[in-house]
Amino acid sequence: MTKPIKILNALPPPQRARLMELAEEVYFPEDTRIFDSGGTADRFWVIRSGAVSLDQELSDVQRVTVAGLGAGDLLGWSWLFPPYEWDFGAEAFSPVRAYEFDAATVLRLCEDDMALGLALVRCVAEVLAHRLETTRGQLMHQYATRGGVP
Repeated sequence: MTKPIKILNALPPPQRARLMELAEEVYFPEDTRIFDSGGTADRFWVIRSGAVSLDQELSDVQRVTVAGLGAGDLLGWSWLFPPYEWDFGAEAFSPVRAYEFDAATVLRLCEDDMALGLALVRCVAEVLAHRLETTRGQLMHQYATRGGVP
């Protein structure tokens, strides 16, 4: 199984420093909706402290948690892929401090600094691969514990 990627630790120091020049420190109180599925993905965050739950809307009144994120984790990748809409929703499970990045500004920087762009895309791809592998494992476990009944 792949290991969880802490994106700022995974970036080479020169690229991390360039990216961090764009960081804005933000705070989300507990139970704050950070974004909803289908909304415009124009930013992303790296969690400094606290916990965020990613969720999927099942109906107008019901959501199911699909993942939990904590310190060092990347929150949001939809800013990198058209149509630039959130695939999931996110809510602060506890008070959260994070670095916030404006997607358009980061993308312009990546075009100007190809080393940063490549390093960032590789890191996001590793995050996605780990989360996909984790989700697949959870689904296989659920399937096995229910005796093959979906």
